[in-house]
Amino acid sequence: MVDVTIAPMLAKLSDEIPVGEGWLYEPKWDGFRCIVVRAGGEVALTSRNERPFTRYFPELLEPLRAQLPDGCVVDGEIVIPAADDRGLDFDALLQRIHPAESRVRRLAVETPASFVAFDLLALTGRDLIAEPLAARHALLTEVLATATAPVHLCPSTTDATLAARWFVEFEGAGLDGVIAKRLADPYTPDKRTMVKVKHRRPADCVVAGYRLHKDGRGVGSLLLGLYDDDGRLHHVGVAASFTTARRDELLAELEPLTHDAIENHPWRDWVEAMQHAAGSGQRMPGGGSRWNAGKDLGWVPLRVERVAEVTFGQLQEGRFRHGSQFLRWRPERVPSSCTYSQLEVARPVAFARLVSAGS
Repeated sequence: MVDVTIAPMLAKLSDEIPVGEGWLYEPKWDGFRCIVVRAGGEVALTSRNERPFTRYFPELLEPLRAQLPDGCVVDGEIVIPAADDRGLDFDALLQRIHPAESRVRRLAVETPASFVAFDLLALTGRDLIAEPLAARHALLTEVLATATAPVHLCPSTTDATLAARWFVEFEGAGLDGVIAKRLADPYTPDKRTMVKVKHRRPADCVVAGYRLHKDGRGVGSLLLGLYDDDGRLHHVGVAASFTTARRDELLAELEPLTHDAIENHPWRDWVEAMQHAAGSGQRMPGGGSRWNAGKDLGWVPLRVERVAEVTFGQLQEGRFRHGSQFLRWRPERVPSSCTYSQLEVARPVAFARLVSAGS
């Protein structure tokens, strides 16, 4: 049996979908990467960081037990289909990581998860890691030939043209892009041997504040905002990943904007606003990390005068789904021109359309 703590294979970023012979293409899911082990009557779910997922998704255990043979190890993604046929609901997925078992059980009924399988690491106790992807994928297809929801075989193709179409069409479902794998490759735990092509679009955003870097030196991230049609400035995400030198430069560059910043700041009352955010619909910064409850999310307000051009991957529920990359300052733009209307929004795609795409 393959070690249940095996680390998943990783991917390196590319700007273009690789073409040529020997590639297998799949949609890049935006969920929780998960290794599933079926041993005897037990099913164990392990996260990408080798943390146990089993208790958080009880509704998946029986279907996986029924559809996977004993001694089976599968690599895949846990996702939650949106209730309104708009693809995936990542916010609902985040809610499942909760310490209270009663809440987990309730959400398992209200927002049930699905598992999308895309690689097979062991079958009936036979280690397949050294086998080429072509062989592993053929066996996985056989194993899941009669699979039914909530367990799905990931759509795949060897046609780069179709993969490029998926890259465009499936963005509306909340998918990240496309993954490319070489059919001749073995499974390489914790190594970036796959290729991922992600969506990157430009946006001009208000810079309304910053957070210090976790080491206390310089600017760790810029807080980004966009105005809605009613003139409210919403916190849409952050731009981070600055070099050490650039963090120090930004701290000095932004220091003048900290003077009297809170006086007319649109997020001045964000502490009170968080308490009724669910009712008002306005997102504010500093509301607590969705990933790390102990993370310091204190921030330094800036006078709302600067506009930055950034790149983002997806817009989901009014915010950038992943961290954005700072490109440059836009001194010719006024903050009030930074609105949601500038953004390209993909058409929604139903989850059923996604999982049937390879048929």
